[in-house]
Amino acid sequence: MVAAMAESASNTPEISVTELSGAIKRTMEDAFGFVRVRGEISGYRGPHSSGHVYFTLKDDRARIDAVIWKGVFSRVKFRPEEGMEVIATGKVSTFAGSSKYQLVIEAMEPAGIGALLAQLEERRRRLAAEGLFAPERKRPLPFLPQVIGVVTSPTGAVIRDIIHRLSERFPRHVLLWPVRVQGETSAAEVAAAIRGFNALEPGGTLPRPDLLIVARGGGSLEDLWSFNEEIVVRAAAESAIPLISAVGHETDTTLIDHAADRRAPTPTGAAEIAVPVRVELAAMLADRAGRVQGGVLRLMERRRTELRAAMRALPDADAILALPRQRTDAAGARLAPSLKTGLDRRRLALAGLSRRLAAQSPQARMGRIAERLEALGGRLGRALAQGQTRRAERITVLSARLSQALAGRMALEAQTLRRSREKLEVAGRRLPATMTALLAARRERLEGRGRLLGSLGHRAVLARGFALVRDDAGHTLHSARIAPGTPLSIEFSDGKLRAISGEGDRRPSHRVKPKDGGGQESLF
Repeated sequence: MVAAMAESASNTPEISVTELSGAIKRTMEDAFGFVRVRGEISGYRGPHSSGHVYFTLKDDRARIDAVIWKGVFSRVKFRPEEGMEVIATGKVSTFAGSSKYQLVIEAMEPAGIGALLAQLEERRRRLAAEGLFAPERKRPLPFLPQVIGVVTSPTGAVIRDIIHRLSERFPRHVLLWPVRVQGETSAAEVAAAIRGFNALEPGGTLPRPDLLIVARGGGSLEDLWSFNEEIVVRAAAESAIPLISAVGHETDTTLIDHAADRRAPTPTGAAEIAVPVRVELAAMLADRAGRVQGGVLRLMERRRTELRAAMRALPDADAILALPRQRTDAAGARLAPSLKTGLDRRRLALAGLSRRLAAQSPQARMGRIAERLEALGGRLGRALAQGQTRRAERITVLSARLSQALAGRMALEAQTLRRSREKLEVAGRRLPATMTALLAARRERLEGRGRLLGSLGHRAVLARGFALVRDDAGHTLHSARIAPGTPLSIEFSDGKLRAISGEGDRRPSHRVKPKDGGGQESLF
């Protein structure tokens, strides 16, 4: 029977694991081809470092792994998110590395307009929680911008409507940054345009806009989806240049409308918000200039009238100068006595300063210094004598205290040495008895462990009539299921013998016991 099974197995061709995996892969791909699967995205973590995207599609009862290759993912019109329900088109294949099947997605779309609206509302709430739509972030628009930057398609009617409306109201310098306003790369291009305008240096070769307009005509929710992408909303919120959003018609609302500094109902409305009407502004300026000129004329006439009234109220020039002339004459009469009195005071002050200067002469100062030195010399002699007497007394007291301290220290050291010698003699007398008791306890513990080792070893089991069977490699055998003819080694309590396994009968054997009573026995 064993021979028959071996012959049957040898007739089956051998294949490698790679060949088997490839055959399974081709079978699944040929059986299913392209399929459209509706399910919920689970385990989405964004593109891998390689650019590929891995996640799972699931429903209420099953799940399947899915992968979108890098080139296909760049053509997906929306960005997948965790929990989004989608319709995926692709083919079923296998991944040989882990024996798993997966759906290779070639195209994917949201499962209906409801999914897009749910995704839009969730994104709006998340960005609003970050404060990107806060009213305090919005900046006022310039009253009359010199340069207006427009982000839109260069071929559509939007740019022509904006330029036409600006020309009617107030012609301005317009810079167009051409972008796609619909499609796969639209969101990235719009965000790059907003950041590119902000990156322009003021006063450079290309003028930096004072105002930005992001514009697009009307369309469906899918057509306007690029202006709901997070990259566009963040670029609009980060813009240092004031920005007007003019996407769609009056009823269309996108997320960029919330992040922009101002929302316009249409692209033409954005041009009307950007600049005032030049004719109306000129008329207003002319009216205000006339009002200012009339006010200035009235003010000058009033000041002229006040000046005439003030001139009539002024007195005659002789009357005005009479009092000052009298004061000048009186001051001249008092000047000569005042000069004499002043000279006398200065003379007395000079005499006093001369006496003070004589007191501060070098001779007087040297005499005072000599007196002070003599007094200090006497005080120094007395201080030296007193210091020597105090030092001698202090040395005597310290010598007596040092002698007492040395005597006490020597007595304490002698007492400590005597106590240590007594403790050492007591320990020396106890040491032999302690070592004898410790060795006896260790010897008794060692004998007990030897007896325990002998009772637990396999030698004691063999002494009770058992035998230990090993194969030719020395491995212990625990079962009788061994191939016939296998060399065996059987160990008894008094020696070993060699044997060969058989089926149902035992071959006689003769064993030769070694002279020393143990070791290997031979079978012959």
